[in-house]
Amino acid sequence: MTTLNDETVGALGGTGEHAVAVPGYDRTKLKTGIVHLGVGGFHRAHQAMYLDRLMNEGAALDWAICGVGILPADARMRDALHAQDGLYTLVLKHPDGTLEPRVIGSIAEYLLAPDEPEAVIEKMASPEVRIVSLTVTEGGYNIHHVTGEFDAESPAVVADLAEGAVPTTTFGLVTEALRRRRDRGVGPVTVMSCDNIQGNGDVARQVFTAFARLKDPELATWVEENVPFPNCMVDRITPVTSDEDRNMVAERFGIDDAWPVVAEPFTQWVLEDRFAAGRPPYEDVGVQMVEDVEPYELMKLRLLNASHQALCYLGRLSGYRYAHEVAQDEVFARFLLDYMDREATPTLAPVPGIDLADYKRTLIERFSNPHVRDTLARLCAESSDRIPKWLLPVVRHNLAHGGEIARSATVVAGWARYDEGVDEQGEPIEIVDRLAERLHAAALRQGEDPLAFLRDREVFGDLVDERAFTDVYRAALDALHTAGAHATVDALVDVDGGRS
Repeated sequence: MTTLNDETVGALGGTGEHAVAVPGYDRTKLKTGIVHLGVGGFHRAHQAMYLDRLMNEGAALDWAICGVGILPADARMRDALHAQDGLYTLVLKHPDGTLEPRVIGSIAEYLLAPDEPEAVIEKMASPEVRIVSLTVTEGGYNIHHVTGEFDAESPAVVADLAEGAVPTTTFGLVTEALRRRRDRGVGPVTVMSCDNIQGNGDVARQVFTAFARLKDPELATWVEENVPFPNCMVDRITPVTSDEDRNMVAERFGIDDAWPVVAEPFTQWVLEDRFAAGRPPYEDVGVQMVEDVEPYELMKLRLLNASHQALCYLGRLSGYRYAHEVAQDEVFARFLLDYMDREATPTLAPVPGIDLADYKRTLIERFSNPHVRDTLARLCAESSDRIPKWLLPVVRHNLAHGGEIARSATVVAGWARYDEGVDEQGEPIEIVDRLAERLHAAALRQGEDPLAFLRDREVFGDLVDERAFTDVYRAALDALHTAGAHATVDALVDVDGGRS
């Protein structure tokens, strides 16, 4: 068994099914050019992997990553990466069961903001850093769901705005670093959001300039005039690392890795080419550099991400626990394709270079990969941040244009039924959501008021006032309570004549 670190990585390799690819570059020559806030599994399976590819080609050695943990709980990641000199194993799980391991070496440093905020700020303010990137989840942008504005009354934001406060939020840390860069004349950085939000760069620009304006109006003007916030679309299904994954890496490849990452083979990154101080040559390793990312991001959010929501609640209620179990069920697969074909696709503009019919078929294949073992619990988490951004825009577009909404309404009803906190087998459901308490309370009132869940205007806006939606939603919720999720989906597929 090899404990993973700089001293031991050279001894890895092996042959045949035990072969492990390792960094083919000298990590002592790496220089940090990117600070990334929110180092989770997805970042390590995606952006860090693309940089590792470049480094293995002898490029981008001055674009290494300094990871930053924002929350106290990120101390676990810090400890794991510090012990392993930033190295970790990425294992791609192919549908035929083939495992493809690679040790990734592009993360050169890791800082924990709660313990060393000054070090984090100084790192972002240093001249060698030219990109600050983010994966802080959909809820990490502090946007009010209904108003769409930055929530200046958030307690953490209020605390960061206090005179002399040591920053704790993403906004406070980045804004202070930008202030120092301006004052020192070292120039701006590019702030690159990689979260699953429509117009993620535009949203990042909105929230960071809003915070800066509250802190220092002149700084906000400088940010608006000098700091690029490119939009991008990112895609790779990356389940939460489990002890089973750690054991697999140890047993199959002889690597003692505290925090490996597993992912599907598919990966995509579409990125607007707007940078303040250069960038790595991403296009050399498959990143699509474009002028306008919106068609690609809408395709992904409304087809892939919304379809994940379409399968997770209804699948969990039906007794399934993994995404592949749901996608391999013929009834659910047909339901997902019908949603994509008849409700989501009509809301999309043409996507340059993409065959949407092939993309949708590929999604079902990706969801069906039994070796990825993506849990429904992961997909169901933080729904109040996801549904309003991924599915409700489809609903509103179709309501405005006379399109179909039956499947979308069923998904929302499935979420409402899921948040009652118990499945159809009587097993408890853990609701993981920042609004869990009040959503659960609303769901429990549905017996007396079928629209109780929809009345949360922070989440749903005025959707409860749309009779065209509420009639379909109520019928779906009633069917879920009386017939169950699988039968509800089965009946909808039958009605559409869509059974294969």
